[in-house]
Amino acid sequence: MNRMIRYTRHVLVVGAACAFALPLNAQTIAITGGKVYPVSGPPIENGTVLMRDGKIVAVGKDIAIPSDAQKVDATGKWVTPGLVNAYTNLGFGDVGFSAGPRELRAKRGDGIASGFATWEGYNPQSTLIAPAREGGVTSALASPNGGLISGQAAIVDLMDAIALTDVIVKAPATMVAQIDDNESAQVGAKGELYGRLRDLIEDTKAYARRKADFERGQTRNYVASRRDLEAMIPIVEGREALTVEAEQASEIEGMLALAKEYGLKLVIAGGAEAWKVADKLAAAKVPVLTGAMNNIPQSFSSLGARQENAAILRKAGVAVALIGNGGGDEEMFNVRNIRYEAGTAVAYGMSWDDALRGITLAPAEIYGVSDKVGSLRPGREANVVIWSGDPFEFSSRAEAVYIRGKKIDSPSRQDMLEKRYKTLPPKYNSQ
Repeated sequence: MNRMIRYTRHVLVVGAACAFALPLNAQTIAITGGKVYPVSGPPIENGTVLMRDGKIVAVGKDIAIPSDAQKVDATGKWVTPGLVNAYTNLGFGDVGFSAGPRELRAKRGDGIASGFATWEGYNPQSTLIAPAREGGVTSALASPNGGLISGQAAIVDLMDAIALTDVIVKAPATMVAQIDDNESAQVGAKGELYGRLRDLIEDTKAYARRKADFERGQTRNYVASRRDLEAMIPIVEGREALTVEAEQASEIEGMLALAKEYGLKLVIAGGAEAWKVADKLAAAKVPVLTGAMNNIPQSFSSLGARQENAAILRKAGVAVALIGNGGGDEEMFNVRNIRYEAGTAVAYGMSWDDALRGITLAPAEIYGVSDKVGSLRPGREANVVIWSGDPFEFSSRAEAVYIRGKKIDSPSRQDMLEKRYKTLPPKYNSQ
């Protein structure tokens, strides 16, 4: 009997292992007849996007479609890559719960939390993810906030998944810092702030050179812990981007000077006054994450905010990824509104092509995942959206969303609420 139980357990374990070894999306899907926007190339009228096992295998006209492929007719529709929102707090909170602030911020008194791996608190089943997907967003930068050095962010796919490992695209993707006049940065004057950043960079370089001495207690005290210093090494060596939230032109100039001095790979987030130093940003090849929905200053640092910001930056040659700046919880609750930021940017002078690139390929390139997401090219993840029309138009909607080749049909809470009250019980209808 015991031998039979052991044999049964063995079969179950082997069977489970084989099941998980199979591709999760072992299917072929052909989206045909739509106007395809690869982003990495010109639009394709009456184009075809062929997906197999979660990857794009072909894009173009007159694509040979395998006989076993599931055909999706997109005639009269627009087909784009899944949108990439490059600056969110998505997955760290939920409606009516207080988990968000806890998961977003390291509880550190000194404001330096470079060792904080934010994605370890990411919840793939957050109810805020489904509305983002319904808005065509398939990937996002899940980012921390608070403090001078907030921590490390990750790129995630907004899959209907349970395990964190199933959704990670790149972790870490960038280090996040703040130097605007936000009190959560826990610093005083700008001079103190830049001084602390220099101390952290210098100490990281010293630690990297003298790790053995550090372990033996033969170095001076550093401004950060070993974990924080270790996490800063890729930043100091220029291998990983430092994304700095800065609004004022003088703040941006200060970070440009610091990045040049230490050879940092810099990205500016927010950048309300970035248009004032567009030529310097272009010359330094520093990308900017900014929005177009708001021109009302939120602080002293953003007095020069204007909705033409993204357009001016692009015309100067700056790489621009569009993010939310409308002031409506666009980092967590309204991540889906990124397409309206793009549409507004077009209304204020940005080209339509640049705006689409700003919410697809541009953020993917900035954070080193363009070989996976952001465009419709063979070998990329099959993150594809079929739209009823121009995705920047308010009346258009995402009719089908595919993430890694799987069509996502999971309803949002809004969908369930609508369904619940669409058909009222008889006793209500009779009144």
